[in-house]
Amino acid sequence: MPENVKEKSGGQKAANASKYAVPALDKALEILEFLAAESLPLSQSEIAQGIGRTNSEIFRVLVGLEGRGYLLRDEVSGKYRVSLKLLELTRTLAPVSQLRFAAQPEMEALAARLGQSCHLGVIHQGQLMVVLQVQSPGPVSLSFNEGTLFPLLQTVSGRVLLANCDAGRRADLLRSGLKADEIAKVERSLLAVREAGFELRTSELTDGVTDCAALVGQPEGATIAALAVSSLTSVVGKQLEREELVNAVRSSAGRISGALGL
Repeated sequence: MPENVKEKSGGQKAANASKYAVPALDKALEILEFLAAESLPLSQSEIAQGIGRTNSEIFRVLVGLEGRGYLLRDEVSGKYRVSLKLLELTRTLAPVSQLRFAAQPEMEALAARLGQSCHLGVIHQGQLMVVLQVQSPGPVSLSFNEGTLFPLLQTVSGRVLLANCDAGRRADLLRSGLKADEIAKVERSLLAVREAGFELRTSELTDGVTDCAALVGQPEGATIAALAVSSLTSVVGKQLEREELVNAVRSSAGRISGALGL
């Protein structure tokens, strides 16, 4: 294509984008995307600085997002964090809704069988997001709130998902958080996870916890999730045998896959 035609085409797109721009919507999306990637609540000034805006530019947008329930504001500190309303919206989307519907009864049976809570996670914005949790029937158990985000490589669920997602997406996710000389080593460890079909290891995020996760779906499939059970390490090897834990999680993951037609 001639250069002058390219320039006109690019200029036309820019003109259209400018013509149909909605400044308040742009600011709202910038705020939501920025806060979703942050682990701690932030003040109005911190948010403004983070997205390159002024306090006055985002004040009314913050008030609007809080009023609609997308943001929660701490009454003492005045800092904002993202609510679970966005997760509620994603539940109405077919893939997540189908996952939850298919997984719920099987996860309830798994929790009752093992006496441990279990949760289902997917990759969301480069992190692991918990989309469903079933509480243990016992008096003491570990809990993961739905909508919570965790680093992929520091969780067994995240590593199972990374090991089984398509190669292009995995490469992009690893490049975003690792140096070039670290990627090859991580790829080798993920290959071992993929070949095993599960991962069982002590938690990198919580002391005294052992995690076990298996894939829901098919490797490199369009819809994949990770079913995980997190147990107190003192329990694993005593009341709960490691082999029993692995077999139970893998069997349940397989049945959920079957219920989804995967």
